[in-house]
Amino acid sequence: MIFLYILGVIVVVLLVLMAFAPKNYAVSRSITIARPRAEVYAYLKSVKNQDNWSPWKKKDPEMKQSFEGEDATVGFISRWEGNKDVGTGEQEIVKLVENERLETHLRFFKPWKSESNAFISCADDGQGTKVTWGFSGTHKVPANVFMMFLNMDKMVGKDFDEGLNNLKEILES
Repeated sequence: MIFLYILGVIVVVLLVLMAFAPKNYAVSRSITIARPRAEVYAYLKSVKNQDNWSPWKKKDPEMKQSFEGEDATVGFISRWEGNKDVGTGEQEIVKLVENERLETHLRFFKPWKSESNAFISCADDGQGTKVTWGFSGTHKVPANVFMMFLNMDKMVGKDFDEGLNNLKEILES
């Protein structure tokens, strides 16, 4: 009888956690690059250029990559299969707004399945081009309970900062 009571309490606690745990996440970082917006955007809209500045390529220089379609156009897909630090997944360009925004859909297969929407935006800021890189998504129940213990901003924020600093160095040199 005590076992059933304890089991019931655990189930109720889990149900409450699933109901109230955060389901949505969003992370973004920005940097100003001392280059005209059109030049910055021309470089950024090519997903293949991410290999030059993305921190994830550095985490697995031997990662296997394949591509489908024409880079810098809607429908282009970049696929990767890497070590435990980068996992396996794909990124598809879903929207381009010339000189303003690149939107992609990320599908992760390993180490766990998830999907996110990512973007890179460019805006004039008086000292060059403000580049904002971010992503967002939704964790389904019951996976959202883990979000109470994991901070997406802490998990990927420093990678975004590193990537943007690499991008700034490349484009300003």
